[in-house]
Amino acid sequence: MEETTILEVKDLAVSFQTFEGVVQAVRGVDFSLKKGETLAIVGESGSGKSVSTKAINQLLPKKNTLIERGEILFEGKDLLKLSEKEIQKIRGNDIAMIFQDPMTSLNPTMQVGKQIAEPIIAHKGVSKGEAKQKALELMDLVGIQHPERTYKSYPHQFSGGMRQRVMIAIALACEPKILIADEPTTALDVTIQAQILDLMNNLKKDLDTSIIFITHDLGVVAQMADRVAVMYAGKIVEIGTADEIFYNPMHPYTWGLLASMPTLDVEQTSLYTIPGSPPNLLHPPEGDAFAARNEYALGIDFYEDPELFKVSETHFAKTWLLHPDAPEVIPPAEVIRRKEKFRYLNSEKRMSKTVGGEAYGRRY
Repeated sequence: MEETTILEVKDLAVSFQTFEGVVQAVRGVDFSLKKGETLAIVGESGSGKSVSTKAINQLLPKKNTLIERGEILFEGKDLLKLSEKEIQKIRGNDIAMIFQDPMTSLNPTMQVGKQIAEPIIAHKGVSKGEAKQKALELMDLVGIQHPERTYKSYPHQFSGGMRQRVMIAIALACEPKILIADEPTTALDVTIQAQILDLMNNLKKDLDTSIIFITHDLGVVAQMADRVAVMYAGKIVEIGTADEIFYNPMHPYTWGLLASMPTLDVEQTSLYTIPGSPPNLLHPPEGDAFAARNEYALGIDFYEDPELFKVSETHFAKTWLLHPDAPEVIPPAEVIRRKEKFRYLNSEKRMSKTVGGEAYGRRY
């Protein structure tokens, strides 16, 4: 049966007016999301990950933001053409968002239970009593113990992990079709992070929700994603299934991200780092934006932006190295070694589904 595409982002370009000039934060982004799928968007800070997804729910500041072009099609409807009143019916109801720091997203003066019940009342039109009952069920669903008692607690009385569970409960309150998670585990320790990721994976299966997961942590991506989009300097430079990105990466930037991942190998004495810094998007460079940091750059990279070359039906990469006339380049040894590591861990992941092994990603 053919999978249903629930969201399509086409040629999205977003810029910000600043005192120094116009920052071209997103420069022609295309991606889609299928029903029940998790798409991870990865890349360094400033690559355009959060801006691309906040544009979906129109959460960008209106005062200095310009959406220069593009379409965001949700169930065939272009969200960019909707009025604020129309988008409010979708935001939090059909498309919900979990932010990085729950302490800045939750209302410190409002009981957590009421914050979970609030979107239910706003979007579903039910009574306060019905909304409270639904909120209690959600608190139990996301693993908040003693919901009847903790319903009246305030955010400062919760730990960081529990506050993030509250945020997930709020996001799930109206059973959204799409859940956007913007680095939801970055501020948490690794044990709580693993619990939150397991929770999100289980909720995705139980509720058949589609997830866009924004992160810079490839270990998290390995645990969560069905497909992966790699962003750099406001553009998607590689996109494919998780297996394709981890086992057969094609863009030198993806190689750099994989090589810079820490592992528990005792022989590793230092971490690889990508040389240089991301470009200033006040004045984007000509050609491939990654060229100045790319030890495999070709002459053409410095004056002509590469097209998105097709590797397979599901895998595309924006690099001149895939041009038929380009010289053959072997990925760095660090990338090849990590590919073998991912292959080993993935075999453990498959085994864990049948014999109850350790959750995938815990061993990074």
